[in-house]
Amino acid sequence: MIPENVLQKLNEQIKHEFFSAQYYLAMAAYCKEQDLDGFANFFIVQAEEERYHAMKFFNFIDELGETPIITGFEDPKRDFKSLEEVFELSLEHEQHVTHLINSIMEIAQQEKHYPTVSFLNWFIDEQVEEETTMDNLLSKVKRIGESGPGIIMLDKELAERSFTPEEE
Repeated sequence: MIPENVLQKLNEQIKHEFFSAQYYLAMAAYCKEQDLDGFANFFIVQAEEERYHAMKFFNFIDELGETPIITGFEDPKRDFKSLEEVFELSLEHEQHVTHLINSIMEIAQQEKHYPTVSFLNWFIDEQVEEETTMDNLLSKVKRIGESGPGIIMLDKELAERSFTPEEE
């Protein structure tokens, strides 16, 4: 049995992960509008990952005999000023998600709910990767600017990104 306060936070995280997917789709739409299909692909793949994360939480709750609770969320921002802003917001968002995951971990540790502690370790590692990726891309966009051959090359590189869920 999951302690009630841990279960509540796990269920809330499902909502946050699905919101992340929507947020990244809004960013993909912006990139499409700017004719940056590779960047759009990057964010579409990012959205797939976030939905996968949401389902990991969903399945974990279910495996422990509890009922996942799905709630709604606000509409994501969709009016961006620049590609640089998109990556600044992406990095801020990933830092926020890291804070949420860490908060759940703190509660799980206080409650000594070790299945949740073990489960969250994967997400803690994942968030290091997520923040690093967004930070690196933000740095590249700042360095090369938003027009010219550099952005075209980065767009082409990001068009190659794909998502393959890990085998459980």
